[in-house]
Amino acid sequence: MDATRISVLDLASRHRQMRIAVVTETYPPEVNGVAMTTGRLIAGLQELGHAVQLVRPRQGSDDSPAQGEDFNEMLARGIPIPRYNHLKMGLPARNALVRAWSLRRPDIVQVVTEGPLGWSAVAAARRLKLPVITEFHTNFHAYSRYYGIGWLKQSVAAYLRRFHNKGDLTLVPTPALRDELLAAGFHHVDVVARGVDTGLFCPARRSDALRQSWGATPETLVCAIVSRLAPEKNLDLAIRAFESVRARHRNSRLVLVGDGPARAGLQARYPEHVFAGMQRGEDLAAHYASADCFIFPSLTETFGNVIAEALASGLPVVSFDYAAASELITTGSNGLVVPFGDEAAFISACELLVQDRALLGAMRAAAQDSVRHLDWLTVAAQLVRLLDETVSSHEIRQQTRSSLLAQPD
Repeated sequence: MDATRISVLDLASRHRQMRIAVVTETYPPEVNGVAMTTGRLIAGLQELGHAVQLVRPRQGSDDSPAQGEDFNEMLARGIPIPRYNHLKMGLPARNALVRAWSLRRPDIVQVVTEGPLGWSAVAAARRLKLPVITEFHTNFHAYSRYYGIGWLKQSVAAYLRRFHNKGDLTLVPTPALRDELLAAGFHHVDVVARGVDTGLFCPARRSDALRQSWGATPETLVCAIVSRLAPEKNLDLAIRAFESVRARHRNSRLVLVGDGPARAGLQARYPEHVFAGMQRGEDLAAHYASADCFIFPSLTETFGNVIAEALASGLPVVSFDYAAASELITTGSNGLVVPFGDEAAFISACELLVQDRALLGAMRAAAQDSVRHLDWLTVAAQLVRLLDETVSSHEIRQQTRSSLLAQPD
């Protein structure tokens, strides 16, 4: 066991051992940033000695709940999310959660998603006087303009504020997002960073055979995008940027990894590009490592786990200067960041990145080194500290309230 892991485990042993109820509407093997992050953190919580109850929608007819002493599942009803039929929206389950948590009371409830199941979990926790932490993962209010419902933006933002303010604490992945939410009227917000599996995502996964399947030679410049293929990901900008790159570097290929509602339209319009579809595990890692640079045009991220995965894979990244890019990219060292929303600067940065192959090679080496410190167990230990503090504060409030009620008139 390495020294970092030993020190993290030693630090975690100073906190109480907790039973944590985690409620989420997406979880592996579903493929998205929220599912991946939740799975990693639950594994970390278990490694640090905590018991976890996972509450999630049933993912299919043959889905059965895991049952064990330190990890068990409660499956809720769900319905497919429009335009994302492979994902489920959990239906309200307040009464079922109240019954389950009355029989086996958790120390704290951690609500990952803000849908009907998450709302039910917050309501059940409040009914049972349990401390509850919520997580802010997705800018739904920012997504609205990409789906023709921009007029709902203020209403969605108000819903999210009400939802999270019902909990004791809201968790976000970056200090910038914390400050943004506090300015928007969220009451208690703190930061839990994101990690990356540097054993899985690394340059050693590079595959000449995979590159050949893309029509790429050793001299070909391969630009990669790993993303949900959806309107809110701003993929048209990435394709325009690549076309500008290709005008200067003819031996170039663009590889898009992922799936989503925009895939069919993009593939019909741009048949010359490689659409690799959804990839998982080692196959996903090979797709990252077999490219030469990473283009990330999204303007709607709360973090952007793919940026950390790309850097760990040895890919310099071009992105707008916010979320994970602001935290992880040093311009000119492991990538290039440009002002938020400046499309001309984004395209220019993509051109600059590939003009000098020696510079690109230096950035590739720096990219992997820049994220070596992002260990998921360390992130889980950060989460444990906040969970423990929230439980302690809740106990003090409950004891104070009981003392006041017990005082004679």
